Amino acid sequence: MRISTEALPGLTLTNLTLDVPLDHADPGSPTIEVFARVVTGEDGGDKPYLVFLQGGPGHEAPRPMLSPASPSWLPRALREYQVVMLDQRGTGRSTPISSPTVAPLAGLDAAGQAEWITHLRADEIVHDAERVREALGAKQWTVLGQSFGGFTTLHYLSVHPESLAAALITGGLSAVQHPVDDVYATTWQIMIAKSEAYHRHFPADRERIRELSALCTQGRISLPNGDLVSADRFRTIGHLLGMQGGPERLHYLLELDPSSSGFGHDLAASLPFGGRNPLYAVFHESSYADGGATRWSADRTMPDRVREDVTLLGGEHLHRSLFAEDSELRPFAEVADLLAEYEWNQLYFPDKLAQADVPVAAAVYAGDAYVPLDYSLETAALLPDCRAWVTSEYEHNGLRMDDAVLDHLIGLVKHRRWL
Repeated sequence: MRISTEALPGLTLTNLTLDVPLDHADPGSPTIEVFARVVTGEDGGDKPYLVFLQGGPGHEAPRPMLSPASPSWLPRALREYQVVMLDQRGTGRSTPISSPTVAPLAGLDAAGQAEWITHLRADEIVHDAERVREALGAKQWTVLGQSFGGFTTLHYLSVHPESLAAALITGGLSAVQHPVDDVYATTWQIMIAKSEAYHRHFPADRERIRELSALCTQGRISLPNGDLVSADRFRTIGHLLGMQGGPERLHYLLELDPSSSGFGHDLAASLPFGGRNPLYAVFHESSYADGGATRWSADRTMPDRVREDVTLLGGEHLHRSLFAEDSELRPFAEVADLLAEYEWNQLYFPDKLAQADVPVAAAVYAGDAYVPLDYSLETAALLPDCRAWVTSEYEHNGLRMDDAVLDHLIGLVKHRRWL
């Protein structure tokens, strides 16, 4: 383990780098680095640890600062905890995956690259987290899981509940033992409802979307890097409808001249899948797979109604064609196809979740575009000590938008301990 310390205004940062096996079940497998940053406030040296598991998959942890606060919930967390920002394997400073031609994938054929990426799932992330916890000398810690980080927390509860003092989950109570097709079919219906709600609020934008989609089909919409945007890829701007402030952001994008540089740059920033964090696209569908292969589920489950109406937008619905049209993702096309056929292992075990003696507080967003409400409540019911706070006040990014979300969850856990 390698440790360094640095200071920011009001914060002490302790940086840890650990060497761990790519496959924790095989100590002889290649070694990768896992990076974690412990963030401590001015009076926080003796406080317990909270480890933050980031959404994604494929995104590194936030880089902390206090003025302005980033992430926005950090000051609230530091009142109770030292915060551990874990760069999940494959991201940030944890042996990142950036290109098939750059280490660690360089020199491997597509099958070898796909096999490497299969070891970046929630189960291996939990093994990494356990190594970090042990390195810090903590018998237990609290986990805060946002979105995919919540999925990872469910696996944590399945396999190492003894390591958790509590679990806080925001928009991340995943479906347990449901086929991936069921999840995507449900999220498509949610996006139909969100699209129609958007058009009721901005009625003129329906025709605007038709016009822009037609331009995409004609090959007349491009990004600043020169990539043409297909109608299917353009549809994914609907992921903004699943975020607070997203509908307004979409409306302001649509009012721009599509031939302007402003439109091109804003469109590129608004599309969910791109090359900065390629794992987000390459690996995304696997995050919904509690066993079995995904086989491009989002594409296959698209309702005919959506195929026939370009004004009905998608969310985190990955289209296989993206790997042909995105120049940064194109090198991963064969790998993505192999991963789509890969038979994923089971992540969540209902019998073990039912035995997890850990207080859990979960923010469940009633209109969540990515983690359907009914499945979340079903999962909450599996946990013996889970308080599900169902709210329509926030969308999927509620944790980032208002530190009251974290405050409420901490309050639920504190109250539970006194019952």
